Parts: sequence; structure tokens; C-alpha cells
Amino acid sequence: MSLFSLVGSLSGSYLNLTFSPSKDFVVTIVEKPGLWMKAGQLEALIQDCRDIVGRCLAGQQLDYGLFAPDGGAWNRSVITLVRRKSTGQAVAFNAMPLLDVVRSGRDEQVLHLGLVMVDPSERSGGLSWILYGLTCFALFLRGGLAPLWVSSVTQVPAVVGMVAETFDKVYPAQQGTDQSFAHRHLAHQIMQSERAAFGVGEDADFDLDRQIILNAYTGGSDNLKKSFDAAAKHREENYNKFCLKELDYGRGDDVLQIGLIDIGSGRKYLTRSTPRSAIPQLLLQAAIILAGSVLSPLMRWLDADKPFGRLRSTR
Repeated sequence: MSLFSLVGSLSGSYLNLTFSPSKDFVVTIVEKPGLWMKAGQLEALIQDCRDIVGRCLAGQQLDYGLFAPDGGAWNRSVITLVRRKSTGQAVAFNAMPLLDVVRSGRDEQVLHLGLVMVDPSERSGGLSWILYGLTCFALFLRGGLAPLWVSSVTQVPAVVGMVAETFDKVYPAQQGTDQSFAHRHLAHQIMQSERAAFGVGEDADFDLDRQIILNAYTGGSDNLKKSFDAAAKHREENYNKFCLKELDYGRGDDVLQIGLIDIGSGRKYLTRSTPRSAIPQLLLQAAIILAGSVLSPLMRWLDADKPFGRLRSTR
């Protein structure tokens, strides 16, 4: 096998990783599975995610975003699925759609933190570092360490605080970060064209200055609406106070946070959020992803069978 073929087999066209970060769980991360998975595999993945939703919502299901009838979200989302190793049962997942935006005249994508569901019996299992940060870190590596914008829509104080503490340049709720033109521009585009990704109806108003969505639970996410008392709180009281002050829980408001994953937040994720026991496996997977993102394009350029005209290195 040539070096080009070896790197290609490691990287593939889409992110597709399975590894065990601990003795208890197996994690699978798949990028845009609707575009490449075999029908049977995709159906099994969808059913695993629906089973988790049913356990979380007392038998109810969702019909927006990943579970919209058209199924299109499976073509543009990154799915992280966690299984308990001893039983093989799926116990948690995160679905992160990639949202198309334009920034500085260029087409880009914002990674939306999306829907997180954890089996009630596993909520004390220490899975948050996998479900909220691992996929972002993997895509950051896959992008060759180029900064990646992320977004989050929630009314849960624990999630608001997690986003503010995990990523850089987060607005709102991150102390010391003011709303920039980039925040406003991305927030405007997301609310103009991507409401369906997070279950917000067209009748919901949006306060652009505060990045608060008013009456957000009318577009398919109705079953996720919570009271302030029922919403999980953050250990830092300032995030709980922020949500209580800025959001009307009776009406059903959400906050749209926008931030950035870069070298600083990537290092912070590794040193603060990742359990020490998982770091060796994580570094191995990081090396494979970097091999695909950095070496694969180089090997493609050096492949003499591909025409590049004047850019061809050798003949």
C-alpha cells in the first residue's frame, strides 16, 4: 500500500472514529452519516438515538432537527454515540449540525452544539466531556487547527456555563466578552436560515443585541421546554443568575451563544475537561485525525496520477 493510500484509509472522506476512552464506555463519532453509511447501519444508528430520546422524554419523541421527517439532518450533522461496553447499549448521543454561513465574503460553517441526550440512569457517569467537547476537538483537528466557530441554543444554565467556560470569545454569558460584529453577523444568519436545526419556529422573535430567542419552543422542540427550577444548574452561580435575569421561562426563551474553538480552547479542553486516564487514547486518535488533515492533502498533491498543471511537483 502506498503512503497516499495509507493516509487516505486513515482519513477517509468523513470523520469516522470508534474508540474506548475508559473501561466502561465506547465512543463512536461519525460525520454526515447519511451521505456514506449503508442503509442498515444508518437505520440502526437512528434507532439507537431514538431509543435514548424515548428514555429521556418518558416515551415521547422529537420531530425537529435530527428527527425531522425529511431526514436531511443526517447528511450534515456529526453524531457522537456513547455505548456502555458491558452491554453494548447506547446510553447517550450528541448531534451537531454544520450550519452554512458567509463570513468575510467566504463560505464557512458553524458547528452547532445541537441536541444532547443522556439516559437518565447514566447522568452521573461523567460523560459531559465526551458529549460537549470531544467532537468539537476532533473537528478542530480535522480542520488543521484552523479556528472553528460554534453555536449553542439552550435555556439550561448548566449548558450556558459549560459553553462559556469551554470555548473562547463566547457571547453572551462569558465574562469579559462583548458582542462583536462577527457575533452579530453569525447570529443573524443562523436565525434567518437555520431555525429548523434547533427546533425554533418562524413565529419566535429574536433580540439580536442580547442574542435571546423569545418564545422559542414552537418549532418541534416543545417537549424540551423546562421551568427554571427543573433546568440543571451550573456550579458557578453567575450563570444561573444570568439565565434567570435574561430568560422568561414561562414564555420559553432560549439564549443563542456563539464562540470559537482555537488553540487556546483546545488546550484548555485537554488540560481541564479530559480525564487523565483518557488522554493516551485521545492523543492517539488526534494523531490519526491530524495525519488525515495534514498529510493526506500533501500526498494527493504528490500523487503523479492527479493532474495539477503548473502546480505539479514532479513528473
